[in-house]
Amino acid sequence: MPNALIFGVTGQDGAYLARLLLEKGYVVSGAHRRGRETQTAGLCELGIADALQLLSVDYHNENEMTSLIESVAPDEIYNLAAQSSVAQSFQIPVETSLINGVFVARLLEIVRQKAPQARFFQASSSEIFGAVDNSLLCESTPLRPRNPYGTSKAYAHHLVRNYREAFGLHASCGILFTHESPLRGPQFVSRKVTLAVARIKNGLQDELVLGNTDVSRAWGFAGEYVEAMWRMLQQTHATDFVIATEQVRTLRTWVALAFETVGLEAEKYLRTDAQLLRPNDSFVMRPDSSKAQQMLGWKAQLKAEELVKMMVEADMRRVVESRCEIQ
Repeated sequence: MPNALIFGVTGQDGAYLARLLLEKGYVVSGAHRRGRETQTAGLCELGIADALQLLSVDYHNENEMTSLIESVAPDEIYNLAAQSSVAQSFQIPVETSLINGVFVARLLEIVRQKAPQARFFQASSSEIFGAVDNSLLCESTPLRPRNPYGTSKAYAHHLVRNYREAFGLHASCGILFTHESPLRGPQFVSRKVTLAVARIKNGLQDELVLGNTDVSRAWGFAGEYVEAMWRMLQQTHATDFVIATEQVRTLRTWVALAFETVGLEAEKYLRTDAQLLRPNDSFVMRPDSSKAQQMLGWKAQLKAEELVKMMVEADMRRVVESRCEIQ
């Protein structure tokens, strides 16, 4: 059976990827950062918490990382570990740089020395493109990140290409555009919206407060994006791919769809606050995923309307269950 190691397994993408690999017959090990409370809610919700080996490791300790790679001896390594909040990256730029950039350098070097045969996936981000005009974004688009998160991801993106070209590693980056799911953390705007809608519908909240609602994103489903990650590592030659749905929606549309799911009008509950605006926000992100469609045979299927509905319904269940527990 193939052996996979996932860094960041307790996050949204890690949980969906672990489930996919287990379904494909992999032995799956998942690493998470020592010193933080292990959050297994996503793994439990997908019913796989007991089906994989969870490993605690200090991401900044080279000896521990080396021992981990040697003991697992993985055929495939997926790095999904990150400080993944753009807004928070302005508040903690050093930590963001360490986990999103320096950690990747450390991991690649250990792989080069101890597991050069392993196939390596790096979760890159559309934020590496930064300031863009209205043109389509593809694998050859110049990188001009506009925030600490995007800058750290761009550094890691270049590192992966360097190790692929200089040392022959089978190392690829998936340039992931916005992708969501019911497992998305409540600190992210997509889930902030769906959770607020569920709470408002149940009389637990009065309004939804957001910053700029005119930003546009290609809202995709994380459960589909992990399939693309796996397909990338099955290719004979490593390369990078834009992974995205090409359906672009504004945040205002996302909000309207969420409220429609529960039969409410967004205008009655939505309030904007200038203090929530991000510095240097990217307004329009229009991806070109044709390379993934042609070479991987992968294309996003779930529409934004279906994704919003899925997330609102999941949060409605959670809110109702939590109220029952309190009573």
